[in-house]
Amino acid sequence: MGLRRELDRFFSSDASGGIFLILATALALIVANSSLGPAYDDWLHTYLKISFGESELKNSLLHWINDGLMAIFFFLVGLELKYELLEGKLKNPADVVMPGVAAIAGMACPAIVYVSLNLGNSATLGGWAIPAATDIAFALGVLALVGPKVPSSLKIFLLTLAILDDMGAIVVIALFYTADLQIDYLFLALIPLAGMYIQLRRKAHRIAPTLLLAVVLWFLVLKSGVHATLAGVLAAFFIPIKDRYGKSPLHALEHGLSPYVLFFIVPLFAFGNAGVNLTGLTFADLLDPLALGIAGGLVLGKQVGVFGVVWVMVKTGIARMPTGANWAHIYGVACLAGIGFTMSLFIGTLSFADPTLMNSVRLGVLTGSAISAVLGFTVLKIASRDGDVHKHEPEPKTELA
Repeated sequence: MGLRRELDRFFSSDASGGIFLILATALALIVANSSLGPAYDDWLHTYLKISFGESELKNSLLHWINDGLMAIFFFLVGLELKYELLEGKLKNPADVVMPGVAAIAGMACPAIVYVSLNLGNSATLGGWAIPAATDIAFALGVLALVGPKVPSSLKIFLLTLAILDDMGAIVVIALFYTADLQIDYLFLALIPLAGMYIQLRRKAHRIAPTLLLAVVLWFLVLKSGVHATLAGVLAAFFIPIKDRYGKSPLHALEHGLSPYVLFFIVPLFAFGNAGVNLTGLTFADLLDPLALGIAGGLVLGKQVGVFGVVWVMVKTGIARMPTGANWAHIYGVACLAGIGFTMSLFIGTLSFADPTLMNSVRLGVLTGSAISAVLGFTVLKIASRDGDVHKHEPEPKTELA
């Protein structure tokens, strides 16, 4: 019973998702740089085929992870976004102003750092959005490791910032990382969308038909040239918060899906995409404009964007500091926002197909995220050393951490 209680406590903690990501990343690095490296690469490039009559999908295992399983990750993100917009922290516009502006600046400044270092290279310039993202699970996991003396308001601020950052990343993917459009498939995609809309209007208790239509939508969006993960976000907004009986299919699905995403899909994505081959790697490789632009954007760009905006808004009276927080807390959160990891690696896979460029992307993402995590943890640990536990502050709801 004691072991089961401890396991339940671990898997329900905010830190658990981040720990699994760290373990999956470490395993990918070990395997990629061992004698198992060639087998690891062959496994990721094993082709799997699914046929639908005359249509077929044939992709490598890595693409199935990135285009298929990650659509489920984005579906969970969409569920979280819908809840926060209708009932949660994003419902009141006044509560969104400061983290919202900080999220925008926290995406723009890293992109500026990246572009400034890659301006003369058309082959790498397209990766400008890679350092703009924040990994919700990883960032909140590190914050949880700091301990209970961190003000709860700080967690709410970081969660809101990361959610809005994800919204921005979804928009960026839709606008800038779409392949050649196949309009006929987009028109066909309206059929499952209409079916899901009817189910939503009926406040249907059973969501299995909606989920089946979501699979059809995913297939059609994938064939259209728009990145298929966006189908996951769209489908999530057709899951009702309240059904005709007053129950919440959205909350039930979010709660049931979250463990599979946190402890299987996201770690599997990390294992498949974080395997940097370090053979012959030198310090000069980190100074390559691609890797340096990503690492610099995540470390410097995020800090300048997030901390700078909060400082200006508080000093000018536009917004107030989170309850119980000080400037060291805000700086620590700005550092944690630089943990791009999952989202940054994902955007990297959309930006570059060249394995050499992807190795530099992985190097930049891992380096920038690691520095941001260590720096953020250290700053917050010192800032909260003499703080009090804010038991009177409500704990924010989160399924992604």
